[in-house]
Amino acid sequence: MQKSKNKTTKKTAFILTVIASVVGVFVIVNRLPQKSEPTNVINAPQTDLTTTNKNIKLPTDTNDDGINTNIITEPVTEVTNAATNTVATFTGTPPEITKGDTTKKQVVFTFDAGSGTQSAQQILDTLKKYHLTATFFMTGKWMEKNEELVKKVSDAGYEIHNHTYSHPHLTQITDQEIIDELKKTEEIFKNLTGKSTKPYFRAPYGERNAHVLEIAAQQGYQSAYWTVDALDWQENEGMTAERVTARIMSKLAPGVIYLMHVGDTLTGQILENVIKQIKNKKYDIVPLSQSL
Repeated sequence: MQKSKNKTTKKTAFILTVIASVVGVFVIVNRLPQKSEPTNVINAPQTDLTTTNKNIKLPTDTNDDGINTNIITEPVTEVTNAATNTVATFTGTPPEITKGDTTKKQVVFTFDAGSGTQSAQQILDTLKKYHLTATFFMTGKWMEKNEELVKKVSDAGYEIHNHTYSHPHLTQITDQEIIDELKKTEEIFKNLTGKSTKPYFRAPYGERNAHVLEIAAQQGYQSAYWTVDALDWQENEGMTAERVTARIMSKLAPGVIYLMHVGDTLTGQILENVIKQIKNKKYDIVPLSQSL
């Protein structure tokens, strides 16, 4: 009987020892440094920035006009979406103009001239009829083809500013080419009118970045963008006079700068009607310089 008890005790002790050993090994293994799983870079989530440049995050502080008041120290990449209102600038570069004075019930009509002249006479006749002063952005090539019209616009007292010489994609050419584009137009305009296109320029296609604005500033120009593109230039894509009118009126607000064009037929068709509607809403229509 005693032998049986001793045998059972030894067996129990052996089992407990084995269990203790297994537990000990388990604890030691779990305390060892764990190897991390590699990150799949291809499938890693990407940060969605507010600019087309994925390597630069632009500051987003804005003033009451919605204009970015911060400055970046690196250039942003090309802006290919012309609906984008503001491009940040380097320190020392004038901020881009996207709106006029938002404290007054007034708007700005700007007309880009770089292709045809389809609406030119209607625009001038309508502006004269309503005693309005508007702002034009002309390319040098357009000036060369329409010298008498340029003089007529200038003599009427309308503002004329620089839209480059050949309407290039400014973000795709060299610094010297940007300078030449601005200088050539300035020289042509001075020879025709004795006046300067400074201090404003408008980038063709709305394509510009911080570096383009810096180069332009060095030549004495500040970028004048727009608040609302009337889309009159899309008449060959199905845009109608009714739709352009509706777009202009639906976007009416203090300080709005409208982008319209000389080289389409829609602008000439709708301009008088739009002016009447805007005036009925007690808004003034002023040139760019006055709006600022």
